[in-house]
Amino acid sequence: MVKKSLHNPIYFEEIIKRISDLTENSQAKWGKMDVAQMLRHCNSVLQVPLKKIELPNINRIFGAIGILTKLEMQIFNNGIPRNMPTFQKLIINFECDFDEEKEKLLRTLDEYIINSKKDNLPDRHVLFGKMKKKDWGFLEYKHLNHHLKQFNV
Repeated sequence: MVKKSLHNPIYFEEIIKRISDLTENSQAKWGKMDVAQMLRHCNSVLQVPLKKIELPNINRIFGAIGILTKLEMQIFNNGIPRNMPTFQKLIINFECDFDEEKEKLLRTLDEYIINSKKDNLPDRHVLFGKMKKKDWGFLEYKHLNHHLKQFNV
């Protein structure tokens, strides 16, 4: 069972190609976001390990669920279920420019890789608990893959 990660150059390039295959007319198979909003959302999620977006603290019950979810995804290599709730800060429900958001996401991915190579990723996530470099690469790949599948790429 292959566990794909943004830290593996093969899977990083796969994600870049899939993002490049998106057009402003790409239609979602599920969810409320259009393609430009999805790109902005993915960019926002990547801002968390870059320490540019700080998520609010959550209660212990949600924290325990998050840690169990991370473990379950790692053990069974599961994807992210459709229409999962997300932090309010990461919800994009306003109009976005497709070309601008695509360019920003690609730049953020490059910045993420630079930070991961410098071992400059946080050792904790508000929802998922303790994080190692491999956890960030795995979970960020899973998140991007989830939304790219949402738009058929």
